[in-house]
Amino acid sequence: MKKYILYILTGVAACGLCSCEDALDRYPKDRLTPDNFFHTEEECQLYTNDFYTMFPSAGTIYGETADIIAKTTLTSEVLGNRTVPATAGSWKWEKLRDINFFLQYSSNCADEHVRLEYEGVARFFRAWFYFEKVKHYGDVPWVDRPIDAGDPLLFEKGRDPREMVMQKVIEDLDFAVTNLPVERSVYRVTRWAALALKSRVCLFEGTFRKYHGLKDWESYLTACATASKRFTDESGYSVYTTGTTPYLNLFSSLKALDTEIVLARAYNTAIGLKHDVNGYLTSITMGRPGLLKNIANMYLMKDGTPFTSQPGWETMQLPEESKNRDGRFAQTVRTPGYKRIDDTALSAPNLAATMTGYQLVKYLQSAKYDSYNASTNDLPLLRAAEVMLNYAEAKAELGTLTQEDIDLAIKPLRDRAGVANLSLTKANASPDPYLASPETGYANVTGDNKGVILEIRRERTVELLMENLRYWDIMRWKEGKRFEKPFTGLYFPGTGSYDLNNDGVNDVCIWSGSKPATSAPAVYELNKEIFLSGGDSGYIIIHTDYARSWNEERDYLYPVPTDDRVLTQGAITQNPGWNDGLNF
Repeated sequence: MKKYILYILTGVAACGLCSCEDALDRYPKDRLTPDNFFHTEEECQLYTNDFYTMFPSAGTIYGETADIIAKTTLTSEVLGNRTVPATAGSWKWEKLRDINFFLQYSSNCADEHVRLEYEGVARFFRAWFYFEKVKHYGDVPWVDRPIDAGDPLLFEKGRDPREMVMQKVIEDLDFAVTNLPVERSVYRVTRWAALALKSRVCLFEGTFRKYHGLKDWESYLTACATASKRFTDESGYSVYTTGTTPYLNLFSSLKALDTEIVLARAYNTAIGLKHDVNGYLTSITMGRPGLLKNIANMYLMKDGTPFTSQPGWETMQLPEESKNRDGRFAQTVRTPGYKRIDDTALSAPNLAATMTGYQLVKYLQSAKYDSYNASTNDLPLLRAAEVMLNYAEAKAELGTLTQEDIDLAIKPLRDRAGVANLSLTKANASPDPYLASPETGYANVTGDNKGVILEIRRERTVELLMENLRYWDIMRWKEGKRFEKPFTGLYFPGTGSYDLNNDGVNDVCIWSGSKPATSAPAVYELNKEIFLSGGDSGYIIIHTDYARSWNEERDYLYPVPTDDRVLTQGAITQNPGWNDGLNF
């Protein structure tokens, strides 16, 4: 019966901002109206449980690509071939109505403590909802009440300035911080989840404003630093360090480890919640994802020096380039010595399952989960490491970062990875040329803190890879031109057979002319099945059969769907540079 009530109420609230369904005005007439619901904690929880479906799917989290991972197909964002759609999932408003519907009737609950807690839940999710909208579209309509079918607002409401919307987002998060529970829960939103989200939101908005030439960026970065520091000081979360491969263990654990993970998406075989990360990382038919060489080069040496400062780094093969590196390198991709969980055999990279040769292992569980859609490890949505990195980046961009801040926010991550600590003085005195280069790094970083900002970006890149954050980092840093760069992988000096993990067994054979007899599991004809950047030698190079382009004046925001522009007869305006063929 409780589930039935939930479905009814969800159905009542399911029509979106721009829908004209008559159901907007209807309530079940036999036994249920909004006025006689939301009186108890159980009823409030039952209704708000549906909000958790707003979180990204498993494939969205581990399947991110952008400029760090390449698959057999590239996204339209990376290709630069987006067009204006009639409708778009990112411009859906049903969940907003559900949230506002709850907030309108939550006063039915006489228990103030319960009411405030669940209003905190609702406002957390409204902040999440609107943050996603602003990231995609910039200015969006702010609506804080359910809209009925006959309401003129449905057809007349235009887009509100992002500044106004983001201030409302922060108001919602501040309310959530005050009223959500302090007890840890990896599956329910808490005060710490709200602080972590505020940290993320304010970093995004502050840096987006700074690098896109908008005003008031300092206040957002200051708010990010304040929220991040409060989280660090009060929450009790810390960097997970158990075991010899703690970074890998954190993501392959079946249950989210609440030492570090603040909020996770739960998966469980018993209730049929499963995903397919094992298949994605090991199959030859699910995109063959691989880390790109440009990102592999960003992993430091254990002594804290850049890999790209080592003599001969350009022509090192995988066994050589893997030596003495940041521990996250071997805990993110297959390198010599790698073994699957619950297996004693060495596992080399399988080029049939990875386009670049850098085969990913983050999130990979034991082989018993390799069958279709069998993985059940929880996936992180918010974790302490991100909050720490947000803090360091915000303070670096503000010009207030100290070595003490670095010791608090960066050193624990490097300690876990076995890497020497970052020195503020050394980083700023000698910025890494690889990271500073427009060809291999970030073109837009300037000023006295250039070196340390670049190093924090490096840290963020290797620490948060495959966590659904990279594309939006590129957007806020105004670095979309990175998508146009060559996509490359492992280095090979030419044709021949290669042992990629030094176990005495050849893993790949590249041939030209007459196909040789070989036991290597991956065999490719040069310049037909595999291409190298130098023709006869070089890096594996992929996706060269079409040009990628990035429009600096248009592509940092998505186009608004035409259906909603037509519905409002132009009250909803189009984003700059997107031609939708409408004359309003």
